[in-house]
Order: sequence, then structure tokens, then C-alpha cells
Amino acid sequence: MTSDSTTSAGGPRNSLYGPLADVAADAGYPGSHPERVGFFTDTSVCIGCKACEVACKEWNALPDPEAGALTLTGMSYDNTGALGSNSWRHVAFIEQAVPSPADSGEPALISAVADGGATRWLMASDVCKHCTHAACLDVCPTGALVRTEFGTVIVQPDVCNGCAYCVSACPFGVIDRRDGDGRAWKCTMCYDRLRGGLEPACAKACPTDSIQFGPLAELREIASARLADVQASGHPEARLYGADPDDGIGGAGAFFLLLDAPEVYGLPPDPVVTTRDLPAMWRWAGTAAAVLAAGVAVAFAGRRR
Repeated sequence: MTSDSTTSAGGPRNSLYGPLADVAADAGYPGSHPERVGFFTDTSVCIGCKACEVACKEWNALPDPEAGALTLTGMSYDNTGALGSNSWRHVAFIEQAVPSPADSGEPALISAVADGGATRWLMASDVCKHCTHAACLDVCPTGALVRTEFGTVIVQPDVCNGCAYCVSACPFGVIDRRDGDGRAWKCTMCYDRLRGGLEPACAKACPTDSIQFGPLAELREIASARLADVQASGHPEARLYGADPDDGIGGAGAFFLLLDAPEVYGLPPDPVVTTRDLPAMWRWAGTAAAVLAAGVAVAFAGRRR
């Protein structure tokens, strides 16, 4: 797990995979850099109000995703559809058939239906994960994607050339190019607000504290305690997603408490940074090139004889 993620005696090295205690130091920031911050999104208390979406759009002056009025899909109350270049927060609405409210033990987001069954609403505000190992950052050829002193990952739009390498590298499908612009855009965790000592706009606007912002280490402790409470209240299927530093992305800077499997929310069940195998690939390519060169040398030597 720790290949290419160790720290040598001479200082931190660029890391592509495995646990990493200090992402900002690994990115070259001095020891006096701020604590790593992040989001903990507790979907069990999300009410689907979309205040986070509105606050994000307002603060970041994001254009309308349809270049016109938002429209309902006809399949859901979700009028955003997915994360994209113009939607850096996206509230998913998921309907599930469950037993009647009296039998479910979860009356808050369950409504009875005529046939005696019920519908459970799963709502979750999705966002860029600000991964510990961010493939988007690794593959960017211009340096447009950078790690900030807060441990977050941002795009510098004035440096982006629109190559879209980051779009295909992201294991979560977060980054997108804007129509008519061509450059890549995504959540910055309100980097301008962080530098001013303010919390991100989405967390500030959330009326239920579903989106919590703060030092990442503290949020992980809060999330673990919250998960125990939720499981004890009759939801053994609840789980944390993205909180484990030993997972395939080294842990996310924005992680979630989910009430069902990640796939239900449209999230990959076991995400892995797509640049994990780059060192091995280069080694194999180097070996192949050396073998080819040796073969060519032998062939020329044979012809001379």
C-alpha cells in the first residue's frame, strides 16, 4: 500500500498512492502550513433543500448548467442532475421502497403510500472529494491543478488549457469542461473564503449541519461517533465513505456518512486513484525499451559479421 508514498530522510517525496499524513508538506508547503481541512457530509440529516447548491452558485458566480432555466428531469425532484463545471454541489434525491413507517423505525424521511408500503428518501449533497492522492493533479500537464496550503485541490482557470486529462483521470467523474469555455472547473472548497478565515459557502448555508466543515482529523472523529449513533438507532447498514486513509485514494478531504451502499448514491464502491500504477508502468516501459534497444544492437552486430 505504501509504494511511492514513503518519506525519505531528506524530506517528503511526491506520493501517488497509500496513506499520507501531511498532504500539504508532500506538496512542498513548509511545516508552518495550516491544518488540512475538509467536509463531512452527514446524509442522514440532509433534507434536500438545496441551500448548499444555491450558496455555492451565488458565491462562485457559477452560470446556469443549462444556459437557461433549470428544468426537472421528470424522474426526480433533482433539477441539477450531476456534478459538473457549473454545479460544484449536487443534491441527489433517491427514492426507495421500504416497509411501512410503523415498521421501519425511521419516520423522518419516510412517507406512506396507498398500497401499505412506503417510500424512503435518501438525500445527499455530493461534491469534489479533494482526494489525498488526486489523479487529476497528477496528470495535469500545465500545472493548472494544484494542492493548496489547506490540503485541498483547486483548478487555476488562467493556466488550464482545456486538455481534459483531469476529466478522464478523476475516479468520481467530478471535473468537467464548461461549454463555450473549454476549461475544466470544479469545487475549490471556497479557497478565497478559507484564506479569509471563513468556512465554505455551502457549509455556512446548510440549515441542518448535514455539511460540516473543519480540520479533517476532527471531522473524522466526529463522523465515527455519529456513525455509531446512527447504527445504534436501527441503521446497521450505515457506513462512512471516503474517511479511511487506507482506501484507494488515501482518504478523501470530503467524505460522507451514507445510509446505503455507495452505488445507491451513484458513487464508486471502491475508488482507486487512477495514477496508482504509473511508477510500475514506467518501469515496464523502460524495461521494454531496454530490451528493444538490446535486440536492435544484437541485430546490427550480427549484420556486421
